[in-house]
Amino acid sequence: MQTRTCPIGTPGQPWGAAERAAWLAQQLRRRSYADAVLQAVEALRGRFQVETYGEIACGEERFELRALRSPEWREDLPSALVTGGVHGYETSGVQGALRFLVCEAERYAGRVNLLVAPCVSPWAYERIHRWNAEAVDPNRSFREPSPAPESAALMRLVAPLRSRFLLHIDLHETTDSDESEFRPALAARDGKAFEPGSIPDGFYVVGDSGNPQLAFQRAIVDAVARVTHIAPADAKGEIIGSPVVAPGVILYPFRALGLCAGVTDARYTSTTEVYPDSPRATPEQCDAAQVAAVCAALDFALAN
Repeated sequence: MQTRTCPIGTPGQPWGAAERAAWLAQQLRRRSYADAVLQAVEALRGRFQVETYGEIACGEERFELRALRSPEWREDLPSALVTGGVHGYETSGVQGALRFLVCEAERYAGRVNLLVAPCVSPWAYERIHRWNAEAVDPNRSFREPSPAPESAALMRLVAPLRSRFLLHIDLHETTDSDESEFRPALAARDGKAFEPGSIPDGFYVVGDSGNPQLAFQRAIVDAVARVTHIAPADAKGEIIGSPVVAPGVILYPFRALGLCAGVTDARYTSTTEVYPDSPRATPEQCDAAQVAAVCAALDFALAN
């Protein structure tokens, strides 16, 4: 755990180019996108169509962005989008998307067209970070023009099908490092005072305040409750500062905030939030919770 301060910059002053460069110099490669993600994607080639939908460049580093589609895309079927790794440090989002493809996707063959982007932010995946190399949060960047190339690439991929998706589920985590590292860094970057918050212990979902679909959100929560525990509301009846509108459910304005879950016109949209730092959850449970969430979302959407 890092302390709840960020040493970069001058308090009260937003970062400029020098501060961003200082921050970037501190970011170290800690795992391999090629080994953990691209190898897994290649192993699925043949079972799914694999395509490269963009490239992220940082200095001499290059990261190909890969997506997987149903092997036979049918115009008469509804379509579903699954995304993970928009925040690269949120491991179960990436591994959950891949595990869904390996273990569960085949049972939806002939019922729905699947498009899966398992790791939207590969540079951040390797650094175990929330931001991209420009200190920009991709999950606040799904808007035009996008300040994040990761977000822009996914928007280009989705654009031809945007109005045809029935479902989009975006797989995330809420971690202790949100409070100890990323929120203090965000405050420093923007020249604001850091205001301490709390991290909920358990799984929850975020629905779209403009299209809540609470029965859909509850179906996801109910399915995940069989795998891991659901985050309770705090003393204010909130989770991370937002009112709990159903057990384990809060709402955000997806498009106003530039969130990935607002990138389509789908009727059913949700962001999942797994808590991997809980003493009551294992990495296996976190990955399984993401898979359970995807399956529950698909089952509900296809039945309704």
